[in-house]
This record gives sequence, structure tokens and C-alpha cells, in this order.
Amino acid sequence: MAQSFITNLAAEWVTARYAPLLFVGLILSGIGTTSLFYLGLSTYRRRRSIRYLLLTVALGALVVRTVVGWGTALGVVPMALHHVLEHGLDCLIAATVLYLVFRSGPTQPAPTRDDK
Repeated sequence: MAQSFITNLAAEWVTARYAPLLFVGLILSGIGTTSLFYLGLSTYRRRRSIRYLLLTVALGALVVRTVVGWGTALGVVPMALHHVLEHGLDCLIAATVLYLVFRSGPTQPAPTRDDK
């Protein structure tokens, strides 16, 4: 009964065999990414720095990816748009995290053997 309900919810491209697995994955993804986003938001509120804001934006993009995934699984977001949005968000997340890592590097040059 439950599988029939889930299969009826799914977009036409989702096979009945994999629909429950897809929806469980989306539920877990939603819980995980939303939790991380709220943790990031809480940290930003404490620190109030641009780095924590950018990290929160990257975590928010993960939540948006999950929403796009739900839209695609339910047949609201077309597959072509899904791919454009998902890969665009992947690029945004990767660029933001790499920027933050680059900006968090050492502020002073590493000591050389002569400095020791």
C-alpha cells in the first residue's frame, strides 16, 4: 500500500522499484542538509564574519539542491532544468568552499630552516 502511494507520487521517469529508495534518500538528505544549514546559521550569528556568512550560503545551497531533487522526483522540475540547477549549485558550493580554504591559509610565511 505504501509503495503504491510512493510510486504514484513519483515522476514518470522514476521506476516503482527505486521510488522508495529515492524518497528515503531525499528525506535523509533534507534532514542532514537542513540541520547543517541551521548549525551554520547559528555559527554565523555568533561570529558575524564574512567567512561564516559564505559558509552558511554554501550550506544553504545544499538545502536548495535537496529542494530541486524533491521537485524533480515529484515531476515538478524537468530533468534538463534539474541538471542545470544541480551542477550550477555544485559549482557555487565548490567555489565558495575553495575560496574559504584559500582565504584561511597561513597569514604569515612558513618558517624556514634559517628561522629556527
